[in-house]
Amino acid sequence: MRIDGLQYANWSEKIFRQLREGGVDAVHVTIAYHENFRETVLNFEQWNRWFEQYPDLIMKGLGVDDIDTARATGRTAVFFGFQNPSPIEDDIGLVEIVHSLGARFMQLTYNNQSLLATGCYEAEDAGLTRMGKQVVREMNRVGLVVDMSHSADRSTIEAAEWSERPIAITHANPHDWAPALRNKRDAVIRAVTENGGMFGFSVYPYHLKGKSGCTLEDFCEMIARAAERYGPEHLGIGTDLCQDQPDSVVEWMRVGRWTKQIDYGEGSKSDPGFPPMPSWFQDNRDFGNIEVGLRATGLNETEVAGIMGGNWYRFFSESFAPSKKQEEFGNGN
Repeated sequence: MRIDGLQYANWSEKIFRQLREGGVDAVHVTIAYHENFRETVLNFEQWNRWFEQYPDLIMKGLGVDDIDTARATGRTAVFFGFQNPSPIEDDIGLVEIVHSLGARFMQLTYNNQSLLATGCYEAEDAGLTRMGKQVVREMNRVGLVVDMSHSADRSTIEAAEWSERPIAITHANPHDWAPALRNKRDAVIRAVTENGGMFGFSVYPYHLKGKSGCTLEDFCEMIARAAERYGPEHLGIGTDLCQDQPDSVVEWMRVGRWTKQIDYGEGSKSDPGFPPMPSWFQDNRDFGNIEVGLRATGLNETEVAGIMGGNWYRFFSESFAPSKKQEEFGNGN
């Protein structure tokens, strides 16, 4: 089983076919960065059209049973997520609405301070806000996963401890391996994993040791060391693949609507766009390279299978269903 914890590719029939060639059974895809609620609904609509156009390749994922169906029918189950809470605007009631539309992950921040928490690019981290605490509990109730991939340290630790259900960092790497601003320090990863959460490893070059020149051996050894430190059952792959995206999209990610100036993120004025992918992971057909590389580190077959998808499968099975509190609410009890 192969599951990717996060992608934001420029979706097309070509990429859907590559998912199948790579044996990817499920993928969490970003459908909102800075979009408001109505704009996000249009993104759901676009995906509905793709599901109609390519029913032999992809299907909508709402629960873990959809992964089983996708595997049995040779398709990829697509699960939706937001990299920002902008789709819920300032209305906690929209948490349940976006979940009913199909959202299964939501980041509390995208680099900047939000109404809910602090992003990893801010100078001061105030932690979860008052609204943030309420939204986390509402996300827990309906079955929307708290994702802290772009959040600052204190905010992430507080989210892991405040949340009544395990949370995720879907796409990042350890900061002590590659000190990118977006990578996560030991205390942060421990807070997430010790509370039952998941950590997905990214192949986005700015998050890699050596960036585009990172070797497969280095990447897989890093995962093996993390398995020793945090437990292999809490680890997965979250490639952050942005295949075929134009540079205008990375500008949208970084700038959105919050500034009139160009923000280069972890790029630079001389290198503003998407960096080249490492040679061993160009697209979804290369998942097998990671699997072979993990075996070479000495991880056993059970551990490798978990990291490649089994752990995400378990996490999905525990995370997407409404909580007992929600079930009681729905029954009028």
